[in-house]
Amino acid sequence: MQQHGISKLDLKRQNRMHVLKILKRRGPTSRIDIANMLKLTRAAVTIITNEMIEQGIIVEVGEYKHTLEKAPRGRKKIFIDINQNYKFVLGVCIEEDIVSVGLSTLAGLVLDKRNREIDQNVDYYEITDFVKESLRSILTDNCLKNEDLLGIGFGIFPSMYSCMKVVMEDGEPNFINLADDIYAQFPVPLIFDNSVKGTAMANIDFLPDKDENRQNIAFLQIGNSLHFVVTNLNDPIYSYDNRTDFVDKMIVNKNASTICPKCQRRGCVSNEISIPAIVKKIRSIHSAENTPILYKLTGGNPDRITVDVIKRAYEAGDKTEISKVFRSVCDLYAVLLNNLYYATNPQKIVIQCWDMTDKIFDFLMESVERIAGEEVKSKISLSIIEDRHRFLSGCALAIRELFYTRGGFDAYAEDLRK
Repeated sequence: MQQHGISKLDLKRQNRMHVLKILKRRGPTSRIDIANMLKLTRAAVTIITNEMIEQGIIVEVGEYKHTLEKAPRGRKKIFIDINQNYKFVLGVCIEEDIVSVGLSTLAGLVLDKRNREIDQNVDYYEITDFVKESLRSILTDNCLKNEDLLGIGFGIFPSMYSCMKVVMEDGEPNFINLADDIYAQFPVPLIFDNSVKGTAMANIDFLPDKDENRQNIAFLQIGNSLHFVVTNLNDPIYSYDNRTDFVDKMIVNKNASTICPKCQRRGCVSNEISIPAIVKKIRSIHSAENTPILYKLTGGNPDRITVDVIKRAYEAGDKTEISKVFRSVCDLYAVLLNNLYYATNPQKIVIQCWDMTDKIFDFLMESVERIAGEEVKSKISLSIIEDRHRFLSGCALAIRELFYTRGGFDAYAEDLRK
């Protein structure tokens, strides 16, 4: 006989998940307030939370302090919060220029890390050997065993899928080859996903200051290509989640003179404001007269121009001509940000650009205010994730899937390899 409805275990997991999500969003909260928010009885919430306290998942953190001279009668409010050291999580981020491996708490507090710069010549085995050795040394150095771990999260940049033996099936990435390779040496729950999505989640979940009203952000990652994630109620919207690179094809310069070799159109994001496009613009003005310091640093060879060399030349005094390029690019970014804001209506647009300096961000904000207006400018902020902590992308993916979604129940490695 076929059964319908939700099981007691599923209901219990669901209630625990809601409790954890409230604590993640608000920080320390009383059982009474949780009961009111979940529309459950105080007795039910007490049973749920007491069990989670016994398991070490949450902890009592003290009484509510009344500001009134005379506290109200009745049972005192006891605050509870997530035990951020209940389990630890390993994160891996594989992007075009770096492999980042690290260890964090459930709150994203960095405990250890290993980073290795890479280029387009790196292969699958070089990357996986570094990842395995890093995971092994981090566990050893921190005296951790498999049972101390929530699991390992992998955030992989879409352009690295092919290198990492990720197979696309009906538009969806299949990570089984990498999963089997890692699981053979690290038999713990493994989670795999897009690193852009993971970094977006890290910007929500690892905020040092709780903001329960911040539930919808748009996340723009700038690099050799641009990627975009939109969230609703702090979860990625599926249609954006699986096509994060669609923003590359948006038109930002209707007066562009060159045709994009990728999309065969004029004025697209990829051909106008991606990192390679910016380097190409700088190369077009490269000369002993226009950019004397840059010219000297590159020995007069425009092919030696990179983002790092451009920044060095700018900081050393090559400001006039390089600033003109930066400002023109920032104007086009202002157009893009304006369009993304009004198309998705987020509470915040968070920008992640590993190469962005404070000065360039100032240029960008000036352009946004002039072109898009004060409202759009007020919604833009930089990512909280540091360049050296990119592995937090993988940590955020693992914590969401293996802790919050499961209501703190232990995950079985066999069930969660993807």
